[in-house]
Amino acid sequence: MHCPILLADMNAFYASVHQTMDPALRGKPVIVGGDPAKRHGIVLAASYEAKAFGVKTGMAVWEARELCPHGIFLKPAHGHYINFSARIVKIMKDFSPMVEPFSIDEAFMDVSGCDQLFGSSVDIALKLKARVKKEVGVLCSVGIGPNKLLAKMASGMQKPDGLTLMDFPDVPAKMWPLPVRELFGVGFRMEKRLRDLNIHTIRDLARYPLSVLQKRFGLVGHVLHLSANGIDYSPVDPHSLDRVKSIGHQITLPRDYRGYSEIKVVILELSEIVCRRVRLGGYVGRTVRLALKDADFLWMSRARTLAFPTAFAGDVCRAAVELLYRHWPAWKPVRMVGVSLAGLVKSTAEQVDLLGEDERNRRLYAACDRVKDRFGEQSLLRAVSLTPDGILRDRGR
Repeated sequence: MHCPILLADMNAFYASVHQTMDPALRGKPVIVGGDPAKRHGIVLAASYEAKAFGVKTGMAVWEARELCPHGIFLKPAHGHYINFSARIVKIMKDFSPMVEPFSIDEAFMDVSGCDQLFGSSVDIALKLKARVKKEVGVLCSVGIGPNKLLAKMASGMQKPDGLTLMDFPDVPAKMWPLPVRELFGVGFRMEKRLRDLNIHTIRDLARYPLSVLQKRFGLVGHVLHLSANGIDYSPVDPHSLDRVKSIGHQITLPRDYRGYSEIKVVILELSEIVCRRVRLGGYVGRTVRLALKDADFLWMSRARTLAFPTAFAGDVCRAAVELLYRHWPAWKPVRMVGVSLAGLVKSTAEQVDLLGEDERNRRLYAACDRVKDRFGEQSLLRAVSLTPDGILRDRGR
């Protein structure tokens, strides 16, 4: 048995973070979502106590209230989730440098060669679970396998607080009986297309003629065939995030915003969020993109490339506002705003300006980042966030 790949999956992560920060919430049905009155009406996460009532991720908040009327409904606190996720990844790196964050609540780890230090992969998984529980305060389920695919599949088989090992000989008994939609990489649309071929379980897919799958789906068909048989050649890549091409953030507004003055407030706030994430990744970028959606759900997206790469909100906001003036009528209401910065490269050198404005900005944002790192994302806000048009105040609490 050689199963060096682990996937740590944080259980009901968003809800667990709130229960850890507020012990009074432990053992209670916690539902993280939005306010339907503000058009943030989707359940993002539910504690296992809430799931017992039938509450599911992606469900409308009003529906969750009907199923769980005594549930505790909380707004998302993305700053806290990022902080908790970073702490968990740091613990994982104490066992192996080969750690690949897969999402905010999942990360792969390759422990090849670590047995002399920490024991077998099962021993490492047990130690990892214990440290995450003690030092971070949340539970995680760990899947162990010979590759990333089987580790991922195994991680979902025992929740919460589970530990599952799945080697190649286990695939027929543990994985093949599952519905094909539970195979990693099969989404709703692919499930429907596979169902048209009378493929309903992973076993059906594993035994389906490869030539037919390739003819129907091309390269994807070959990958599906390999996955259904537990085969995956992708390595754990600790540098996967180094190749990020863009970072963005969008928000559905609490009401239709009208006029440039209102929309500019949101653009500035989103520019702050995006540039904060860009700096945390050690990047700068040159291409600013503004996305807007109106009350009829008609979408507009435009981009502009800057003369020099930046990670400063002022630069991004100015470019996005220019796009707003150029491409969006002032009378037209806005329901959704998105800002992103693309063309990202690692910030290894700077263009020095003659008057020193860039250096002042660099020192200013560095100081702001230190404050937010220590006291949270809500510790420093621009004054416009305190106006009626601001959307950041209280969103991270």
